[in-house]
Amino acid sequence: MTNNYAKIVQDNLKKLYSNLPRDLDQRLLATREADRFMFDAFGRPCVITPDRITLGTETAPSILGILITLYALHAGTDICVPTPFRAFKEFNDSMPYAGAFATHTEQVLVPHVTSIKNSLEKISSSLKGENPPADTAGDISFVVYPLPKIALCYILYEADEDFPAAVTCLYSSNANRFMPMDGLADVGEYTSKKIIDLVT
Repeated sequence: MTNNYAKIVQDNLKKLYSNLPRDLDQRLLATREADRFMFDAFGRPCVITPDRITLGTETAPSILGILITLYALHAGTDICVPTPFRAFKEFNDSMPYAGAFATHTEQVLVPHVTSIKNSLEKISSSLKGENPPADTAGDISFVVYPLPKIALCYILYEADEDFPAAVTCLYSSNANRFMPMDGLADVGEYTSKKIIDLVT
């Protein structure tokens, strides 16, 4: 399966570079050097080249490589419009992925609510964080950018005597302009994995 994923990355890179938009750096919100495009992805420096994608000093893991190439292939000229943040299920065609999204993006963070609360500065620094809208609900909330044009707003509720801890993840209102829906679900999952890595 890993080899199949790697082939998808290579196929996507071939497709991207065979018809490279002249303004791809602007579309990605990236810095361009010849045929290299540099930006932050999932909390690490990312470089897209014709034959590989690196995160930090290593070749990107296959799933992240797929997501980054999908972002590059779908990066139009629109700007990111964060608000109003939207629930994943509010996007068209999200239903087939809604169950996995809830499990792998939201519920997976529930055991870590306290650790996340104590690590907000670290999370914000790594994932280009910013403050959430003033009227955001929850006991803890924050916005991060796993990709330059896709923002996620996490809303966390601490456990009390009446309710268990809970987590909600919302997307910037036009996030589906920059990623197909299955990829958008995976962006949430891998952002949550990154958050767990940062707090454990």
